[in-house]
Order: sequence, then structure tokens, then C-alpha cells
Amino acid sequence: MTTDDVFTGLRDFGEANTNPAIVEKYAKYFKEGYDAYGLNKEQVNGKVKEILSLPGITQDFILDTSLVLVKSPKYEMTVIAIQLVLGFQKSWTAGVFKTVESWFSVGITNWAQTDYICGELMNLFFKKKLIGLQSIELWRSASNKFQRRAAVVSLIKPMKHSADFSPFYNFIEPMMHDPAREVHQGLGWFLRETWKKQPLPAEAFLLKFKETSPRLIFQYATEKMTKEGKDRFRRGNCKS
Repeated sequence: MTTDDVFTGLRDFGEANTNPAIVEKYAKYFKEGYDAYGLNKEQVNGKVKEILSLPGITQDFILDTSLVLVKSPKYEMTVIAIQLVLGFQKSWTAGVFKTVESWFSVGITNWAQTDYICGELMNLFFKKKLIGLQSIELWRSASNKFQRRAAVVSLIKPMKHSADFSPFYNFIEPMMHDPAREVHQGLGWFLRETWKKQPLPAEAFLLKFKETSPRLIFQYATEKMTKEGKDRFRRGNCKS
């Protein structure tokens, strides 16, 4: 069994089980386009389980295979790569993080892949103390906008287990004028979650940028506030 064998098997399975109705259902959520087979959750999970149960499958083999899968434009290939790597989480090292980091230069092309990586893999890298904030500092200025999005979305779960949010605010501050919509959404999402935990520090941070940062950040960050609360963060509103 080689990595090419795994890829070919998954490609043939995807082509044999293409479901245009599922593709059409989800395509509306992807401004950058949605290239998928239309496999359902059970089909994806079944193929992951099948691969992990093959004799002689090792973590190194899965990491090499992940690079081949992520290169594919098909959405499910990256989902399968993520789940395969998760299958070896008990034996992860910092090297596993470096492989996942390399995915962004190989083929991560939409927000859903990005957020799945953040929620399932990055969260565990932090939890297992395999990485810290310094490990993703360069992500903030990466050429791939989805890697920049990952720099902030990766912090959402770790933040919820911290009493002091100031290191997170310091980390994202250089990103508050990023040009990409997907990054604005990620920043707003993160700030909304910090606000739900500790409103005053979140509001103080937001007020620093209300006149200069993209409005989409504030749209997401203030989503759960009252109308009066949201009004404080309108540009030109001196009542803060």
C-alpha cells in the first residue's frame, strides 16, 4: 500500500459516489467556489476507518498521505486527511504540527477546511502543549489568507480555558487591518467569543480599533450585544 494507492482509492470512491444534490446544497456557502464529490458524513467516516485499519499503517505514512490528499481540490480529501491525522493523536509530536502547517502552502483553499483544522487539530496541539502562540506568529502575515484566518480561529478553543486574554489580544492586534474578508470574519468570531466570557476587556480592545478596522469584524464581534451596545462601536460615535 502506497500513498498513491490510498489517493487513487479515495478518488475512485468519490467519483463513483458523486452526489450533485449535496454539492449544490453547500456550494452557496463558499464564495471562492466549492469543489466536492458530495460524499455524506457516513461515507467519509467509513473510508477513514477503512484506511486506519489497514495493516502496517503508521503515523508517518498518514502524514505523507495527508500531503497528497490536501493537494486535491476536492473538499472531502482534506476532511479525510484531517481525520486520518486525528487517528494518531496519541502519538503526535511537534513534527505533526509542522506537516499540518505545510498544508496551507499545499492546498487549503476555503474557510470550512480551515476551521475544521483549527477546531480539531490546532486545539489539540495547544492542549497537548506541542505549540504555543509563538508557533503561529508567522501565520498572521502568511500569503494564504486562510492561514491568516487560522492564526486567529485556532485561538478560540484555547482562549476558553484561559483566565487572562491579554496575550491573545496582543497576538491578534497586528491583524486588525488585514485586507481579507475571511480574516475579518475570523477576528470577529474570536472577539465575540472573548466578549461572551469577559465583556469589558473585549470592549476595550474593540474600541481601540472602531474607527480604523474593517466593519465586518465589528458586525461579528458585536452580534450578541444589545442595540445600544452595538451603537458604541459605530464609527464616529463619540459615546464610548
